[in-house]
Amino acid sequence: MENTNNNEGEVFEQDLEQKSAPAGAVFIIHLLMEEPCSMPDKDLVLSAMNKHLGDIDCYSYDDSSAGFAAKRYSVHYEKDNKDVPPLLMFSAATEVTKPVMDEMEMSQTWDCPEADEILSICKYQVFASDMLAAGLHYLERAELIVDYVDALLEIFPSCKAVVFETSKKMYTREALVNCNVPKEDKFIYYAVNVRFFNIQDTDDMIVDTLGMGALFMPDLQYHFHGMDPNGVVNHAYNVLSYMFARENPIKSGDHIDGIKDGKMSRDVQWNVRYEGSLIQPMREVIDFNMNEYASGTRG
Repeated sequence: MENTNNNEGEVFEQDLEQKSAPAGAVFIIHLLMEEPCSMPDKDLVLSAMNKHLGDIDCYSYDDSSAGFAAKRYSVHYEKDNKDVPPLLMFSAATEVTKPVMDEMEMSQTWDCPEADEILSICKYQVFASDMLAAGLHYLERAELIVDYVDALLEIFPSCKAVVFETSKKMYTREALVNCNVPKEDKFIYYAVNVRFFNIQDTDDMIVDTLGMGALFMPDLQYHFHGMDPNGVVNHAYNVLSYMFARENPIKSGDHIDGIKDGKMSRDVQWNVRYEGSLIQPMREVIDFNMNEYASGTRG
């Protein structure tokens, strides 16, 4: 029986991976655990899902997985002239059979200093995902994801940490449960990773973001030298919040407030343009020309 459950988990994982392209189509969440656990009580799950997500219809539930329709939302399909609710699914806990993160991704777990230890002791994981949610308005999808994560944390109290597949951002369960960030800012806090890289044998640095593709928005990219990267990271979070609140009004050729004395300032203007990312995964980014601090060649 144990082998059968593991195979089912592998099929579930492969299915999610196949449906994760194009980027943003499916949002995948890893719940990491030290010990295996059986599927939670169905009534407990329904209570938590309804508490956090409103009207939920459970369309499948067995020893290997569960599926729900989030009836508070709907996506209209012109071809069939139908309104369809997005689907939320999670698997039973299965053994981790391949690394959740590679070496480069591990180097960017700034929000979880315990990442190395957690990944070494957590031998099991629950896969959770949404489907048919990509057609939602971006604010609805962000709300759906945040509420789903909060429900999952209640459903699986033995979860040690959460990894968001799109960005590889990682948090301990406690960090998310005790998060006091306003709800409208939680998607970026939860699921968008701001990364930092030193370029070997140079003074150049790159700060970029990863995760906005889940909302079909561009990420950000800063290629620079001679500036404190902490100020650049804060700048990135401010720009992300601006984009999220206004459905990303930024266009190539626009000027954005830059950094003066470590803070955003109207006295400094940085030109931006859309281009391909310098660092994997390849994706569209808004690149910032940081004037005298800029590195690289720009047109």
